[in-house]
Amino acid sequence: MRIERRFFDRSVHEVAPELVGATLLVDGVGGMIVEVEAYDGQDPAAHGYRGPTQRNASMFGSAGRVYVYRSYGIHWCLNFVCEEEGRAAAVLVRALEPLVGLEQMRERRRLENARLLCAGPGRLCQALGLTGAHDGSPLDEPPFELHARARPAEVAAGRRIGISVATARPWRYVLAGSRFLSRPLRT
Repeated sequence: MRIERRFFDRSVHEVAPELVGATLLVDGVGGMIVEVEAYDGQDPAAHGYRGPTQRNASMFGSAGRVYVYRSYGIHWCLNFVCEEEGRAAAVLVRALEPLVGLEQMRERRRLENARLLCAGPGRLCQALGLTGAHDGSPLDEPPFELHARARPAEVAAGRRIGISVATARPWRYVLAGSRFLSRPLRT
């Protein structure tokens, strides 16, 4: 079953764990989401915390769109925008288990090891061919396809990584036991 935009019209803390086990495809290439992080509008680690800027403008748009930004001027990162009472909130997609279009992903990443193709937000965007040109695009229209998980998933929560503030919040959600995570889960 396809996930529609209205799925994102609620708290990022409800949406994020439900995305673990969902399938994300970009132009028919992708896999199962195994790791995400939640960033709400009152979170000092969130890009929208201090208000809208040119960089984060899509976070302040309608829910069910993507927010794609460049991290440290090097890597693109993919987020799904959620509605949270008028505040900017998003789910950072940190890792996928690559399942569809592995040859394209390997070519884009110049890497054979399937475990590392999409293990980390920058790797994931490179493998899926995502760039800033996708920023603001709706998730329920091409090139995106997002499908709800087909079966229940064992979701574990722990502290987020790669940030310097609000690090103790357990808003990182992973598929328990997945070997495709960007890093092991810290609780």
